[in-house]
Amino acid sequence: MRLTVDHVTCYRYAAPVRGVVQSHRLTPSVFEGQTVLDWKVTVSDGLQGGSFRDGAGDRISAWSVIGPVSEILVQVTGTVDTRDLAGVLRGHRETVRPEVYLRDTLPTRVDTALVDLSEAAEGADGPLEAAHRLSAAVAEAIAYRPGVTEAHTTAAEALGLGEGVCQDHAHALIAIARHRGMPARYVSGYLFADAGGKAQEAAHAWAEIWLPGLGWVGFDPANACCPDERYIRLASGFDAQDAAPIRGIARGPGAETMAVRVAVCTQGQQQEQQ
Repeated sequence: MRLTVDHVTCYRYAAPVRGVVQSHRLTPSVFEGQTVLDWKVTVSDGLQGGSFRDGAGDRISAWSVIGPVSEILVQVTGTVDTRDLAGVLRGHRETVRPEVYLRDTLPTRVDTALVDLSEAAEGADGPLEAAHRLSAAVAEAIAYRPGVTEAHTTAAEALGLGEGVCQDHAHALIAIARHRGMPARYVSGYLFADAGGKAQEAAHAWAEIWLPGLGWVGFDPANACCPDERYIRLASGFDAQDAAPIRGIARGPGAETMAVRVAVCTQGQQQEQQ
């Protein structure tokens, strides 16, 4: 598919702040499943700093805004050709060893209920089937429902609620995979449309599990599938905070609010809209 992205994040401050520094993971990953045709990131009144590719293969760019400032717009626009690789992250260059992702974090720490959920992998015919079973177990245990969880909700808390969003699904899958001794990590990106054909209006997230002979393979419990040509992969990390597309700090007392708008469409749809 040829997908176009228009992603705007607006930060507003109750009182003007002296300045803002941000770190972006907003550049699509380089691997055989996607080819960037054009891509642009802009920050209102922003100064772009250094940019580098980290050990996980993600492009990280620094931005700063000199205040006083009351509003900042971060806009991402671009076009990407995507291919269905059945979730396999083929051709992605990174130097971090998979075993690093066995380390848990607060959002992915297991409790008794998550340990019980991980037993879905028992009796599986190899790691690939085990990973699919774990993903299916998370999809069944946590219903997709926006608004019931927050950014800091843990996998254990989401499982207790039985409801959540893609972030909660990813954290839960990562938690039980790591408990089974399978390296797992959080992935941020975009999704054209969910399993029901509904267009996505926010950024998306899923998990990757390291499988012998295949390497990193993506699993999206929120949509009960592996990432295919509808997905654009941006970056990865131990959890949602670590893989966040935008991280930053504002210097000043003003309370911050954030609004996000994401539109992902095919080239044909974009031409029709024009």
